[in-house]
Amino acid sequence: MAETQSLSRSVDTKSGYCAETGIYRSLRPAVPLPPPSAPLSISSYAISLLHSPTNPTSATLSTTAFLIDADSDDRLTYSTFLHRVSSLSSSLKSLHPSLSTNDVAFILSPPSLHVPVLYFSLLSLGIALSPSNPLSSPSELAHQIQLSKPSIAFSTSAFAHKLPLDLPVVLLDSPEFISMLESRAPSSTAAVVSQSDTAAVLYSSGTTGKVKAVVLTHRNLIAVITGFYHNKISNDAKASREGNGVYVHPVSLFTVPLFHVFGLFMMIRAASLGESLVLMGKFDFVKMLEAVERYGVTYIPVAPPLVVAMTKSDLVDKYDLSSLQLLGSGGAPLGEEFAERFRAKFPHVDIIQGYGLTETAGGITTTDREEIKQYGTVGHLAENMEAKIVDPESGDSLPPGQRGELWLRGPAVMKGYAGDDAATAATLDSEGWLKTGDLCYFDSEGFLYIVDRLKELIKYKGYQVPPAELEQLLQSMPLIADAAVIPYPDEEAGQIPMAYVVRKPGTTISASQIMEFIAKQVAPYKKIRRVAFVNSIPKSPAGKILRRELVDHALSSASSKL
Repeated sequence: MAETQSLSRSVDTKSGYCAETGIYRSLRPAVPLPPPSAPLSISSYAISLLHSPTNPTSATLSTTAFLIDADSDDRLTYSTFLHRVSSLSSSLKSLHPSLSTNDVAFILSPPSLHVPVLYFSLLSLGIALSPSNPLSSPSELAHQIQLSKPSIAFSTSAFAHKLPLDLPVVLLDSPEFISMLESRAPSSTAAVVSQSDTAAVLYSSGTTGKVKAVVLTHRNLIAVITGFYHNKISNDAKASREGNGVYVHPVSLFTVPLFHVFGLFMMIRAASLGESLVLMGKFDFVKMLEAVERYGVTYIPVAPPLVVAMTKSDLVDKYDLSSLQLLGSGGAPLGEEFAERFRAKFPHVDIIQGYGLTETAGGITTTDREEIKQYGTVGHLAENMEAKIVDPESGDSLPPGQRGELWLRGPAVMKGYAGDDAATAATLDSEGWLKTGDLCYFDSEGFLYIVDRLKELIKYKGYQVPPAELEQLLQSMPLIADAAVIPYPDEEAGQIPMAYVVRKPGTTISASQIMEFIAKQVAPYKKIRRVAFVNSIPKSPAGKILRRELVDHALSSASSKL
């Protein structure tokens, strides 16, 4: 199994590549995971890490804020949070006795202090979370519910009308729910949960096809959180030994939604490490800057478009952002130019990049602070993970420097897709390898580089053109606020690169200026040959460009406005 293997003599210690097997092994030190047979939920595991003597917050749980609502300034200390989790668990068992382990709870709610409490409570009872985007349409929600088959739903009065009438709904903004949090004396309510039980059913972003329901186990989430926890403890110890470890209580600000895998595992991570977490009901760039100043935010998990916005915006100069130490960028590639420009503008803030999928319970590669100048890479494989780079045509495993589809194997890989056996079989092979659909390569030092989605490569006269490469060039132009590149059908070439561009307010850059700029920097087959101007680029909650929507738009009417 990947989680117990160490580097053998046949493995190149620089790249982690084994020529005999074609497998890349993690270069990170292995971290111990709980025995797979031990009953353990991810919520119980996170709480045990929180109470660990090595956790600086463990002695101050009654005074340290875990959750802060940036809109209302309401906050929950760790002690209050844990009390509410226990109270809610007791209430749910009493008021909904039919709920049992491995039932699914559908959750449709904007961010609030109630949502993490609900997540931890359900997980402790062995009930799987299935959170969704409140902005989803009723038909999209119906499709998700058909896949996950929930027994109960939790929502707010503003969104509950989107749910099917035959699904029992608990309103998070009702007096009844508040009483469930506060009026019942906590009792021992934790269920016996196997690590192989389902912890969450999350919905993939559907950038290239219909949304799928990803089934993650408690073991999957435990594997991801264990890596984060041990890295944090190791880094703290190293800082202390080197004499520069003045402890600053970590405060995270979430710009990523809690219904997305990024938000879910980062919330659990924050709880296990005893950090404070600032939640925003709805993302707003200026309110984000205000929150950094007001709460002394030290860390923000972000998607690359936010890094671009902070680099280009003059508004950042109006706020005190001196507390900010780190951005964790994921969801899409971040180009070298913007990483450099951000560093020049914010020399006190590091950017670490990572890569992960809903199907891997979140991040499975990352750079650390000693690798922040390894531009373009998403880092080394996480602890206990293995990878292959597979030639899509021959099926051969490829050595460092060669591009192919990334396959992953390890304890963080999903159980499968709910309600879609065909998609599960197409994505997971008999040996446990997850076929990511991403075109990637490892370099000679084991750093992973994401080129693009295999299905999104533009085929121009037989040449492969990665849209992400052109998008980074477009975003580097001062007069462009945002951009996306898609394949556009062409009778002679097959497909040509077409750019959708959002001009910076007050500017009038033309299509010909854009095409000339790109043509000077790329090979002829990569040139942009068509441009459309729009007000915004459609993106998933994680910041991924929804290229499928742009392709549909381009084919239906090249002149219409998004």
